[in-house]
Amino acid sequence: MGAVEARQRQANEEKRDLSRALPRRGGLDAGRLRLQVAPDRSAKSLEGFVRDAVQPGTHLTTVDWSGYARLAEKGYLLTQVAQHGDPAITEQHLPLIHLVFGNLKTWLNGVHHGVSPQHLQAYLNEFTFRFNRRFFPFNAFQSLLGIGVMTEPTTYDALYHAGS
Repeated sequence: MGAVEARQRQANEEKRDLSRALPRRGGLDAGRLRLQVAPDRSAKSLEGFVRDAVQPGTHLTTVDWSGYARLAEKGYLLTQVAQHGDPAITEQHLPLIHLVFGNLKTWLNGVHHGVSPQHLQAYLNEFTFRFNRRFFPFNAFQSLLGIGVMTEPTTYDALYHAGS
């Protein structure tokens, strides 16, 4: 599951080098990203992800799957888009999340040559960490150093036999 903030650039915003602002589509900049491995495709799993990743009152644009419909009852402003298999509709209404998933798939297959389901959430966490700090690489490095210093080392057994 994934959610990406779609930010409309304001006319009075300070101008910066937008070549680093990718991904952007249709006048929108991609803001913060959240990704999570879904246990299943149920509305219950989806609602849990949205509750954890998105503040109530936020405007959500989704496809027209019926599992999203109850989000409006949970305090979210909901726009559902019927795609009818038309890529132009997807590009018009949901350009950023599809761009993010395309970049994620390319990164997983290109850099890692695939991933095991056992470690998929860790890879999603890394992609999200990098994506959300893409404008501030030095701050990302400092964050990573701080996390590394405060974290206990993980053993091989803990990585590969934790749930066994």
